[in-house]
Amino acid sequence: MVFMAGAAWAVTPFTVRDIRVEGLQRVEPGTIFVSIPVRVGEVYDDEKGSSAIRALFGLGLFKDVRIEVSGDVLVVIVEERPTIAEVEFVGTKEFDKDVLKKALRDVGLADGRPFDKAQLDKAEQELKRQYINRSLYAAEVVSTVTPIDRNRVNLTFTVAEGDSAKISEIRIVGNKAFEESKLRNLFDLDTGGWLSWYTKSDRYSRAKLNADIETLRSYYLTRGYLEFKVDSTQVAILPNKTDIAININITEGERFVVSAIKLEGNFLGKEDEFKSLVTIRPGQAYNADDVAKTTKAFTDYFSNFGFAFARVEARPEIDRVNNLVSIVLQADSSRRAYVRKINVTGNNRTRDVVVRREFRQFESSWYDGDKIKLSRDRVDRLGYFKDVGVETQEVPGSPDLVDLSINVSEKPTGSLSLGAGFSSSDGLGLSFGLKQDNAFGSGNSLGIQVNTSKINRVVVLNTTDPYFTDDGVSRTLDVYHRTTSPYQDQSYYQLVTTGGSVRFGVPFTADDTVYFGAGIENTSIVPGTGLPTTYQDYANKFGYDSTAVPLTIGWSRDRRDSALSPNSGRYQRANAEWSAAGDVRYLRATYQYQQFVPINKQFTAAFNGELGWGTALGGRTYPVFKNFYGGGLGSVRGFEQGSLGPRDEFGTVLGGNQKINLNAELLAPFPGAGNDRTLRMYAFVDVGSVSGPDAANENASSLRASTGVGISWISPVGPLRLAIARPLKQFEGDKIQSMQFQIGTSF
Repeated sequence: MVFMAGAAWAVTPFTVRDIRVEGLQRVEPGTIFVSIPVRVGEVYDDEKGSSAIRALFGLGLFKDVRIEVSGDVLVVIVEERPTIAEVEFVGTKEFDKDVLKKALRDVGLADGRPFDKAQLDKAEQELKRQYINRSLYAAEVVSTVTPIDRNRVNLTFTVAEGDSAKISEIRIVGNKAFEESKLRNLFDLDTGGWLSWYTKSDRYSRAKLNADIETLRSYYLTRGYLEFKVDSTQVAILPNKTDIAININITEGERFVVSAIKLEGNFLGKEDEFKSLVTIRPGQAYNADDVAKTTKAFTDYFSNFGFAFARVEARPEIDRVNNLVSIVLQADSSRRAYVRKINVTGNNRTRDVVVRREFRQFESSWYDGDKIKLSRDRVDRLGYFKDVGVETQEVPGSPDLVDLSINVSEKPTGSLSLGAGFSSSDGLGLSFGLKQDNAFGSGNSLGIQVNTSKINRVVVLNTTDPYFTDDGVSRTLDVYHRTTSPYQDQSYYQLVTTGGSVRFGVPFTADDTVYFGAGIENTSIVPGTGLPTTYQDYANKFGYDSTAVPLTIGWSRDRRDSALSPNSGRYQRANAEWSAAGDVRYLRATYQYQQFVPINKQFTAAFNGELGWGTALGGRTYPVFKNFYGGGLGSVRGFEQGSLGPRDEFGTVLGGNQKINLNAELLAPFPGAGNDRTLRMYAFVDVGSVSGPDAANENASSLRASTGVGISWISPVGPLRLAIARPLKQFEGDKIQSMQFQIGTSF
């Protein structure tokens, strides 16, 4: 008697004396015995036979299953599915093969697994989906099954990728107040340019399109069009499957002007204080940003008094006859709350204490919105995280308690800085630096700087502990060795400086830090060919070896919106160095000021100014090895690095005790890069000079000037800046270097 799938043959129930399995090649017999619902010594019937076949088919291991009865012996006959021996891809260029194999493994198709035609069809669809995600709509996938020995098969996926589908047209329909071209310029998506291979701005992405639509919506809502709406969005793939057309249908509505602002609800008896926070102005066009800023300012102000759950709603009352709108700000202060616990999540490498010590909101204290915002900003300024978010969570059963969750997303904190310059006299000069912030998740930084040039060899090691004390005083240790020579020829003189220092930073406010430090430094003048007269005179008076014990005090204030690619804000720093003991006595001071002004979404004006000044103390000569130098990146571009300043009769640059440096830049989107702020171009004008105590040296003390263009790119190894400059004002003997680049600098 036989029992097969699809046919039910009546069998007289009987007691099973034995169970025999036939047809197995790789599957273990135990798999069969465990899966069927009957055992030796049990009664077998038609229902158990049907259940056994369903269970065995459900394993996905067999192509056919039969059950035969021979007397009181149950015979299970199976035909195994072929096993996949190898999966191969032909014609794939867009994806790495390992990525494709992982995608197929997720749908159940991989080496060593049973072959299933249904899974093969799913695999083809999954591959096509992967290509569609890369805008390769014309991609075709053909699978081939090749039987081999031992009931195995090889699978080959042959792919004809075709060309990427690109946006050929973007249309905005229904606009009346603004030109279509002006609205399209708001989008990150476009129809492409010569740099689209880098920006991929002509590659369609639903997420990018949604973001562009929100940008369009915001543009109208901030200009009075309160009832603006997007009616529909059509994305059409043209028959050639390589062109995409996007149509966005909008209704602008009428433009409304704010007629009045009203406050309703519970404002804690502080209506005047809340009114001072209103940024909405009667008589001006309705601006959704101003409304959002006002409601947020109200909510934040409530939180300063412990009302963590305050709600503020802006309700528009529209007069369509006169195109006026009155804004009603409805407030519900809810209840006051304490912070029970502060939780930190997402810090897989960074220790909890590194985040917690930046917080100014404490557990078991009143909920304070200002302190929470300050705490969030302080954590973000560490530079260890891509994103920092703070969430407020109610405590069940305790309406006056909340928990705070600080969610961080870590990022690589190592940085590499590279520099290079080329001149006909010295050839190519290279420098590099390695710095690891947040070393081992401790919040400490470790760094090394090396210059391999034969005329300027530098090794600097430093480490900073930002919380040397519990109240936030930082400590920085530096050890350095510098060797300077005017030429590559080792017979020429050298300056060798070795030293170390310790510096403490005391935070006085969230933006201001004052630094105190001390060090010891030894400088040796190594005699040789071309030793300048000033150096020889100094050595004759004070010896070839000089020891200094410099004391330093400094101050910095950083209010930029970004340290890597600032668009707005201001940065200032000042430093003074006083050698109070040792063989040399001097005072040296520097000051730097930077200002970034956003002109619009695309253009930014940047200004930088630096001053340096030094003087001798105690009736001694100002040490020549403490002179300032100018020229090159970070100074006056277009002139060789460190080439500006007084010279001796042989043309050797001596530097000077006074320095001035002024830079102005206009940053703009790189052609073809759209609104991508990681790649921009800039035009600049630089002015600067280095002068010595001898004002009669007119050429050395006069200003040099240059102008040019450059590229700024936030590369994977740090910010890269390339400058091509031309001197506007120069003097005989100046060393010109038209092209310069550096990684890891700002100006």
